[in-house]
Amino acid sequence: MASASAVRAVGRRSRRLFDIFVAEVPWTVSSKELKEYFSQFGSVQRCQLPFDKDTGFHRRYCWIKFSTPQDVQNVFQKDSHILEGAKLALKQQSRRRHSQRKNQSQ
Repeated sequence: MASASAVRAVGRRSRRLFDIFVAEVPWTVSSKELKEYFSQFGSVQRCQLPFDKDTGFHRRYCWIKFSTPQDVQNVFQKDSHILEGAKLALKQQSRRRHSQRKNQSQ
């Protein structure tokens, strides 16, 4: 029988997601289309495309969450990413724990 700490460790690893920030997203592209596009590089867990409450349009940036670090590396192996004629600007997000951010702000 597995120990409780081993079970918790496996659970944490399975929830770990790796993020990419995407800017310059064309107005006409939906979160579904972004998810479909980035799925060619690996398993996309989530695409978050925030909308402006006043205008109803998305804010032209999003976050893509992948299931493995290899998926993220696959994205950055391609020189440029173009959707509907627009070149996307990508940046890999560093994931820091809340306690690390708190200590750096002091």
